[in-house]
Amino acid sequence: MGCSHLPEIKYAEFSRHLHKKSIAERIPLHGTIELTFRCNLNCVHCYCPTLGPQDIERELNYQEICRIIDDMLAEGCLWWTISGGEPLIREDFQDIYIYAKKKGLLITLFTNGTLITTQVADFLDEWPPFLVEITLYGITKEVYESITGIPGSFTQCMEGIERLLARNIRLRLKTVVLTLNQHQLYDIKRYVESLGVGFRYDPMINPGLDGSSRPKNYRLTPEEVVNLDLADEKRLQNWKEVMEKYRDSPKDNHLYTCVAGLDSFHINPYGDMQLCIMVQRPVYSLRQGSFKEGWHKFLPRLRAQRPKGDYKCPGCERSSLCHQCPAWAQLENHDPETPVEYLCQIAHLRAEVFGKDSR
Repeated sequence: MGCSHLPEIKYAEFSRHLHKKSIAERIPLHGTIELTFRCNLNCVHCYCPTLGPQDIERELNYQEICRIIDDMLAEGCLWWTISGGEPLIREDFQDIYIYAKKKGLLITLFTNGTLITTQVADFLDEWPPFLVEITLYGITKEVYESITGIPGSFTQCMEGIERLLARNIRLRLKTVVLTLNQHQLYDIKRYVESLGVGFRYDPMINPGLDGSSRPKNYRLTPEEVVNLDLADEKRLQNWKEVMEKYRDSPKDNHLYTCVAGLDSFHINPYGDMQLCIMVQRPVYSLRQGSFKEGWHKFLPRLRAQRPKGDYKCPGCERSSLCHQCPAWAQLENHDPETPVEYLCQIAHLRAEVFGKDSR
């Protein structure tokens, strides 16, 4: 007896449908975890806090991470992003990865690529991730290492990329656009296109999670950010579609108006559940409480918060073109309700330039 035909669906369509349902029903479909803040590089723009010996000792251990994995799976998690710091620096990384993989999670690995040795590449070949994302800071040794601060790291990164490609491991490259590498952006893009893998870039640099202003020294100017939008036809079209879609959206009087905490969550190296990576407080300890309580009680209370003062962002007509975020504002201004001037300038420029371009 022949089997009935099952209709096919593209992954992007499947993902959109699933996320729409998970947001409506508040299912924690996508989680991210920073396994560690430790890293073998010393990037000038890094947002990770400065560490002491006591911080390393506080990191979640293997058993604690396995318990959290079990708990988040019970609530419906499917996609799991492992990040850092540099996650491969943990000696038990492969044990953690295998446990999550055997449980059925679709794992995305964020790495700088420099620790992808032949052994690590063979391991990922045996246990294929959903995706590996590597940040490529430059296309030459001089530029790359002016950012990472570590001699030899450029060669290590390129060799890591080559090892993954040789094993047909699904890979995407990305670039953080800084004052130090903006002149190489399109050379990087052409190189990535020659490899036949995905590519994305981001010029938006926030302060360190500990409030450090050092990363801000490497930001592009607002004009340079908008020029990147204008130079990329696809990027420009996306912004125009967003502007049109949300032009007459009703005002949301909540402090957090993004989708964080609706079908996603973040866990830091010490077991604290957060709304997202930038929301540093309040947090919910998964060492002292359960994932279920954190997801169903703590995060909804956080999302229900309303501004305490005259919060200008929700009523701004340029909000659809803006990266304004209470968590970013807290890091930059020490107040979640004070708009980040840098982001305001970018939004104003976009509104002016995109408006002219669409006429």
